[in-house]
Amino acid sequence: MKKTLLFLIFQLFFLTAFGQNLEYWQQRADYEMEIDVDDSKFQYDGKMKLTYANHSPDELKKVYFHLYYNAFQPGSAMDHRLRNIKDPDSRMVLKDESGKIQSRIEILSEENIGFQKINSIKQNRKSLNYKISGTIMEVSLAEGLKPGQKAVFELDWKAQVPEIIRRGGKNTKEGVDFSMTQWYPKMAHYDRFGWHLDEYIGREFVAPFGNFDVKINIQKDYIIGASGKLQNPNEVKGYVAGAKVKATKGKATWHFIAENIHDFAWAADKEFLVNKQRIANGPEVYFVRMNDDSIAENWKKAEIPTLKFIEYMSKHFGKYPWSTYTIVQGGDGGMEYGTVTLITGKRSFESLVGVIYHEIAHSWFQHMFAINETVDEWMDEGFTSYAENLAYLEIFNQKREPNPNMAAYESYFNLAKSGVEEPMSLLADYYNYNYAYGVQAYNKGQVYVIQLGYIIGEENLKNTFLKFYEEWKFKHPTPEDFRRTAEKVSGLNLKWYENLFVNTTRVVDYSVQGVVNNEIQLKNLSNFPMPIDLLVEYADGTKELFYIPNLELRGEKPAEDFEWYKDAKRTVLEPWKWSAPEYSVKVSKEVKKVIIDPTLRLADIDYSNNIYNK
Repeated sequence: MKKTLLFLIFQLFFLTAFGQNLEYWQQRADYEMEIDVDDSKFQYDGKMKLTYANHSPDELKKVYFHLYYNAFQPGSAMDHRLRNIKDPDSRMVLKDESGKIQSRIEILSEENIGFQKINSIKQNRKSLNYKISGTIMEVSLAEGLKPGQKAVFELDWKAQVPEIIRRGGKNTKEGVDFSMTQWYPKMAHYDRFGWHLDEYIGREFVAPFGNFDVKINIQKDYIIGASGKLQNPNEVKGYVAGAKVKATKGKATWHFIAENIHDFAWAADKEFLVNKQRIANGPEVYFVRMNDDSIAENWKKAEIPTLKFIEYMSKHFGKYPWSTYTIVQGGDGGMEYGTVTLITGKRSFESLVGVIYHEIAHSWFQHMFAINETVDEWMDEGFTSYAENLAYLEIFNQKREPNPNMAAYESYFNLAKSGVEEPMSLLADYYNYNYAYGVQAYNKGQVYVIQLGYIIGEENLKNTFLKFYEEWKFKHPTPEDFRRTAEKVSGLNLKWYENLFVNTTRVVDYSVQGVVNNEIQLKNLSNFPMPIDLLVEYADGTKELFYIPNLELRGEKPAEDFEWYKDAKRTVLEPWKWSAPEYSVKVSKEVKKVIIDPTLRLADIDYSNNIYNK
């Protein structure tokens, strides 16, 4: 009896603990910050009050902060990565006439390095011990932070803005003084997988959601574009005509508040111009650029297409939830942050619109759905590229069929044939080639979504994104979460697809082997199962679309409305088993032509054997 009772108690404890681990939770970090900027030295002193809520089932005895500026010092992990990766980012290195490459970080002088030096850190007013290694600060807590508890951390720090080498820094090539990204000690992300403590080498980010209340004291002639909403436009330069700048000792205070974001960025220059547009029942959109006649026309011309893009995204991927969005000239290319993006501004109109669209789309796939970019960068960048392209096609009324995304497919195919492809599930920092990382993240990630539409049907894909918005906005979803949403919407099993396309480098390769006695012979050449849309044109001019689901799908997608399938009778056949490389389709009429997937959404690495002509 005693043993039985102990067993029941153990089972109850196990089930309770297991249930707690299954329940979704996420941490929260609310920031109050004020900094005082010395623009002559590109340095600033900062004070932070950080309220950190532990919603995990774990007691935390340590917390960690990112000090990203420390990466911009000779000998840093980023410096060594630039010296040793086979194809370093050209923006971050110098190349001499002989082709020898040198890291720009390696040769930074003292006044051009970046640093974030901690003067003090307290927890609930008690001084804490900490140690810094590279870009990570480990803080031992005075009191363990139990589940459900909050702690208030007070930080005092001094920082120097580095020469711009990657994303943030001082004095961009286009003349912007301050591009302030990853500029504050940033609470590291803790989730069910533990702490994410990636040494910064120039790639991506992850952080908990929170509110930001930020005050920036800077020389009064500066104009700032930033995350969130400016609280005192009448006291600073550039936002309100006739504003009386309120200055103390020659400095104005800029006050911004942003809610439910996980990254706060800003840029500042004395030559900035600000223009504002407004979307009905949507956000105020700010365009902040340099006073440069050579870019004025394109920036003005891009304003209305930008508003249309936000409206498109809100309709198809879920309503934009914040009250502002700001596009600021700054940085070294294009990079998204909470309700703001920094982009280089000297571009053609097409390039300018393209980068604006891409970075705003990240407001969904990174800032609303806070994907861990250090782990699942392909989901962040690939989904963004997919959405950006869809919107561009509609807004600019461009052709949609058979597949307007073939550039992404070709890029992926070239990588797959190159011999340097690695699985998309590899942590973002660890790719052997920047080339492979870029193609995997942007192109193969985009192909993943488009091909998913082929597998479950376009209508199901559209509804998947809207359902995903309902379930995962302001959370930290994983690829598994997106896949489960798609399964719920479509009623189909998709684990096999996620596993093979994300976790391996297998390719899809089907072929039409021939037609013998009115029997169409098909072959899977790569051991990557896929459903097959097989369009058959008969000698009498009629058409028939055979749909062959793969067995793992455990169901079938609905009929789709494509021009290619017009006037074609649809016939659903028995599933194709993945363990059987061959499959035949018996027809009753003479065959003229056979095409595997005329929509070209199937990522078949060799299209040459997908068509049969008699």
